[in-house]
Amino acid sequence: MKNTKVTLVSLMADDREQFILDNQWAFKHGAMIEFGERDDHIDDDGEIISRDTIERCIDDPKNETYRIVVDGKNVGGVILKINKETHHNELEILFTLPNEHSKGIGYGAWQAVEAIHPRNSCLGDLYTVF
Repeated sequence: MKNTKVTLVSLMADDREQFILDNQWAFKHGAMIEFGERDDHIDDDGEIISRDTIERCIDDPKNETYRIVVDGKNVGGVILKINKETHHNELEILFTLPNEHSKGIGYGAWQAVEAIHPRNSCLGDLYTVF
């Protein structure tokens, strides 16, 4: 497995729209690769993951939203639901841009998440995703 060094950068207000579009493109691209263009998972707006879903995740006060950055370039994003009492946190959304797949970025992003939240109780179960 590649060990790509990534940085997590808190989402800035002026990057919100592009974050949403990048997230939607990453999910749509994955669905088209997996299921073809006639994917019945696509909603009425032609998206796999709705703008409303992404915005609710970004706006939830319990969530933290980050851009995944490699060499100064935005290559994806991650949204985490943080429970400061139990430290049982959840991964809401994680995506990498399609042209950045298979470079170890998802794994690198999760290592960065662990560095920020070392007491997460759900980390071990998610390693197999990357």
